[in-house]
Amino acid sequence: MSAVSDRLPTFPWDKLEPYKKTAAAHPDGIVDLSVGTPVDPVPELIQKALIDAADSPGYPTVWGTPALRDAITGWVERRLGARDVTHRHVLPIVGSKELVAWLPTQLGLGPGDRVAFPRLAYPTYEVGARLARAEYEAYDDPTTLDPAGLRLLWLNSPSNPTGRVLSKAELTRIVSWAREHGVLVVSDECYLELGWEAAPVSVLHPDVNGGSYDGLVAVHSLSKRSNLAGYRAAFLAGDPAVLGPLLEIRKHGGMMTSAPTQAAVAAALGDDEHVRVQRERYAARRAVLQEALLGHGFRIEHSEASLYLWATRDEPCWDTVAHLAERGILVAPGDFYGPAGDRFVRVALTATDERVQSAAARLKP
Repeated sequence: MSAVSDRLPTFPWDKLEPYKKTAAAHPDGIVDLSVGTPVDPVPELIQKALIDAADSPGYPTVWGTPALRDAITGWVERRLGARDVTHRHVLPIVGSKELVAWLPTQLGLGPGDRVAFPRLAYPTYEVGARLARAEYEAYDDPTTLDPAGLRLLWLNSPSNPTGRVLSKAELTRIVSWAREHGVLVVSDECYLELGWEAAPVSVLHPDVNGGSYDGLVAVHSLSKRSNLAGYRAAFLAGDPAVLGPLLEIRKHGGMMTSAPTQAAVAAALGDDEHVRVQRERYAARRAVLQEALLGHGFRIEHSEASLYLWATRDEPCWDTVAHLAERGILVAPGDFYGPAGDRFVRVALTATDERVQSAAARLKP
């Protein structure tokens, strides 16, 4: 058993526990802006779809119901501008983290193969490579990588943690380079609907991929845009030559989304209004926290999209974590996302309006 766990780093969030206790001791309670878990209600139409499908005694299918696949293909075309998307171009998954962690293994990667991800990145990209015993490296510009042995290139736009958005021109250049060298591009686009000062673009857009999905897969999640983190609801879209074998592997592994969740996802993808309402909530909280952090002496970099503010006081990140914990505010240290983040903290927008206002009050000079 330990042979697998020994390949993995210490679970980063465990390191935050002492600071969480400090923050929780604040007289007005903790304001938790660390993990980024949704706090707002699941929209009623989604709850209703889940309830209506609750009597589901049979096994669900890994590929999902035709209604779910219709909803995914329709959303991908409507929202991302993709064209000619069929059921063969989509695949439901059990939350995006599961996919990120196990994709290298499911692709058959192993020793001698390389996985690359951004210099500042979601730590599960590295975990996935470690689980597969593949090599891994971080990049600033992926087109400067040695393509020899590079089997999987992760993109993440909008970025977690920085909120940086790759432009259409950047994405087009990267996709062209990857295709030239036969490298599979998997684009984590889970925050695409949360653009504030930029308009995120998918690799599935024809202006990026030239109308072809060859060598491209996009990852999308409903956790943040629809408050469905508790449902474990996500999907892939892209190259059928990649998704077809993944579907077969996942059938053997029983990696299926529950039938009620499938119905809920279909309802969520068919409704844009609840997404607009949630965006407005996050936009308002972002404005309050941004003003409070800047007034407290922070500098904010990137953060033009996603669900976080990437902030620094030009000091070691754990000093900043301690400083805020004394004020009852818990944030994530930047080095969770790579050594390049060691002087930043990631501040999530996922707290109630009341807690966000409380945090802002505590940060006043």
